[in-house]
Amino acid sequence: MSRLAVVFGFLALQFYVYQYFATDEIHPPRKTFAAFPMRLGDWSCPKEDVMTDDVLTNLGVTDYLICDYTKAGTAPSSMAGRVGLYVGYHQSQVRKEGGGSAGGQIHPPSHCLPGSGWDIIASQKVELDLPGLPQPHPLVNRLVIAKGEARQLVYYWYQERGRVIADDWMKIVWLFWDRARIHRTDGALVRFTIPMARDDDPEAERAFQEIAPLVTAQLPAYSPG
Repeated sequence: MSRLAVVFGFLALQFYVYQYFATDEIHPPRKTFAAFPMRLGDWSCPKEDVMTDDVLTNLGVTDYLICDYTKAGTAPSSMAGRVGLYVGYHQSQVRKEGGGSAGGQIHPPSHCLPGSGWDIIASQKVELDLPGLPQPHPLVNRLVIAKGEARQLVYYWYQERGRVIADDWMKIVWLFWDRARIHRTDGALVRFTIPMARDDDPEAERAFQEIAPLVTAQLPAYSPG
């Protein structure tokens, strides 16, 4: 009974704060991903991928980047010479009628990957020390996923309003707090995906460590703090 009371109390507080303290959202200025560099050091993306309208509506993303970066001089057969980058920016994470760019919370990859047929066979949180991140040594998610014989290394985190967040539940807590305190719910999902030859592949890890600093140094202009 006490647990039920806590739940109802939280919902009542959420309704009150949302209704009376965060009616109008603030949308900070930012660059669009149309300006994101297609060449980062030795890595280049020949062409950005484009989502279909139904996928955009489902995700509720405002602006996004999907690019497969390839390292110069890497043999075509080398898996670790390719890194998939996805950054999806949500101007608002408050769902409004119509969806699409009107808003919606970021979908957690830990939920979406199994729905796409990928099994998460290893999961941990690791510290990163990369330029451009809004705080030193934040925790992020590191996954190894499998579909049949295929393996991929995945790093992802939420970069929102001056924070790097790994936990899905903590993202919701900060979303609630920031909407009431600073009238902002904007944020981005940052995800790197690298093919692996086996479950533990140092080449895939090395590829991430090479390209990630080049990407994160650019991100503050696209996902403001």
